[in-house]
Amino acid sequence: MTRRRRAGNLPAEVGELVGRRAELAQIQRLSGASRLVTLTGVGGVGKTRLALRVACEAQPSFQNGVWWVELSGLRQGALLAHTIAEALPLADQTTRPMIDVLVDYLADRKLLLVLDTCEHLADACAMVAEALLRTAPGVRILATSRRVLGVAAEEVFTVEPLPVPTIGAAPAAGVETVDAVALLAARAAEAVPGFSVTDANRAELVGMCRRLEGLPLALELAAARLREWPVAELARRLGDRFAVLGETDAVVEPPWHQALRTAIGWSHQLCSPAERLVWARLSVFAGSFDAEATRRVCADALLPEERIPGLLAALVDKSIVTWNPTGGGERYRMLDTLREFGADWLRRLGEEHQLRCRHRQYFQELAHSADGAWIGPDQIAWRDRMVAEFANLRAALDFCLAEQDGHSALQMGGALWFLWYACGFAKEGEHYLDRALELDATPGPDRAKALWARGVLSHTLGDMETGLRFVGIFREATAEEADETAPVAAVFLEGASLALSGRQTQAAKVLDTAPRTPPPPGRYDAAWPLLQIARAFVHIQLGQIAEAALVADGLCAVCDRHGETHARAWGDYVRALAALGLGQAEEAAAHARVALEGKRRVHDSVGIATALDVLASATVASGHAERGAQLLGIADRAWQALGSPQMGAPELVAARQACEEQARRLIGDAAYQTAFRAGYDTDLDTGIACALNTSEAAPPHAEAD
Repeated sequence: MTRRRRAGNLPAEVGELVGRRAELAQIQRLSGASRLVTLTGVGGVGKTRLALRVACEAQPSFQNGVWWVELSGLRQGALLAHTIAEALPLADQTTRPMIDVLVDYLADRKLLLVLDTCEHLADACAMVAEALLRTAPGVRILATSRRVLGVAAEEVFTVEPLPVPTIGAAPAAGVETVDAVALLAARAAEAVPGFSVTDANRAELVGMCRRLEGLPLALELAAARLREWPVAELARRLGDRFAVLGETDAVVEPPWHQALRTAIGWSHQLCSPAERLVWARLSVFAGSFDAEATRRVCADALLPEERIPGLLAALVDKSIVTWNPTGGGERYRMLDTLREFGADWLRRLGEEHQLRCRHRQYFQELAHSADGAWIGPDQIAWRDRMVAEFANLRAALDFCLAEQDGHSALQMGGALWFLWYACGFAKEGEHYLDRALELDATPGPDRAKALWARGVLSHTLGDMETGLRFVGIFREATAEEADETAPVAAVFLEGASLALSGRQTQAAKVLDTAPRTPPPPGRYDAAWPLLQIARAFVHIQLGQIAEAALVADGLCAVCDRHGETHARAWGDYVRALAALGLGQAEEAAAHARVALEGKRRVHDSVGIATALDVLASATVASGHAERGAQLLGIADRAWQALGSPQMGAPELVAARQACEEQARRLIGDAAYQTAFRAGYDTDLDTGIACALNTSEAAPPHAEAD
């Protein structure tokens, strides 16, 4: 097997952690004694940075990895378990409550969960933490929060500002080793190459550290201004601003609360009016955002669109916004503390509702664009983009529900069917679609699309009876529509629900009522290729191998013409089943690998697990039983993350059991168990890479007489 990677999803550390050695040692001691440690303290004190360093150093101690869960963009405690599952390699596709799935998944694992920015969800975090601590003895939790969680087992560590030079002592050489000065000097050197602490600037630097009470965020904001002013001028301006705030603002305890408000308010004061306005408007974004979204949401008559790129760059230069280049393009992010300051300013301007409506409108339009382009050559790019925007999509849907705007929620939830169905967000889709459908019962095309999306989603959730229940509702909702794709969508919904529940003869009769060629373009263009997958699957289960291969070949040809990946990979999966049915094991394995690669590219969790199953069957059938057992282990790991093995489909469960029995006959129980465990213990990405690597096939084993 390929060497295993270290499990986890820790973000990269940005910049060197200055000081904090004593704190690190103390947190490590607390973590050894308690399974829940909460780092608390004022915003901007460095809780997240410290937690990341602790997590990095702890990573070798956890067999199943260290997993980072970013909560700043989440506004609903009801989705906390879903968000944790998304951070883990867990994409549950069952109808069980997500907290139950999470508890079961973590029950026998040894890992560290880092819950970052819990204060606005403290009660929900406390409930989830208590459940995990009670039922998953190998799980430890490190949380960051401005307020304690209040769990009985919780150990609290208060993160203080960095030490500053003693007041009254003259700044002397060597004072730059004091943590606050060291941080300010380090960040200043990043802002101004060649910067160093000298006899000429030492006193001013020490004075700034004292004024800002050693608060890391305040110091970093100050350092960013050294691109514009020399140290003496910066110190003078900071001193003036601090004095003004001291006169006008109420006293806040502890003093570094005042320092943070001073530093952020001072940075805000030194921004141009247009920069301040962009800062405020950017606060409506959740998670990260790109330049196009910034232009569309923030620009208007006051802020012409052509000015936005320059203003965004100016905020990056001032360390208000962080620039993050990715493989999918440039993205930006604001620290939660800075976002809160901007949101407060936006409320004072009276623009909050207007900007949230613009944000909703932009992401609603983006969802419709992605839906329209899903069957096409840019499918992978759209998948990656929508996953990158998931925090914003969720924020827009939450706003719809909070505003009781069921119609917009229906429009957006229905358009995002592919994200819920094909990209691993089934539980979120269930959450939003159910609430939107309950909120707005007005008949029309948007409600119909949401009904179809919810019905299709039941397939990946392993709930075929719900899928069948939605068939009649959807047909009634589209009875008056002229759209010829709607009847095809209804046939797929019913036929696939029957097929996956083991009723193949009924499914065949239903699927045979659909046209053999794609109808004219409409709202349900994806339904026809999905229907072909269901039709080919039913042919396989009825023993009609030639018919199945013919349907799969036709589907693959159509997908190739459109440059489509998701449905094409299902076509290759059926080709693998057909080849297995004809006894052509090597050909089946080749088709299965093509299917697996396609599903890997689109991150279709169910498709990945299903392709691994058929690849294992083909591998064992070709005599490579040990490798087949390893593949079954990898597939089992994938299915366990989904929560409903083989989607509960009787034929798929039976095929999996037959493959295991054959492998055990070929190599014996002990060898099978060893090979299976080797596959299961490999992290999923590495396991998929191994499965796609044809050079790692084991020597074939002869069937025992």
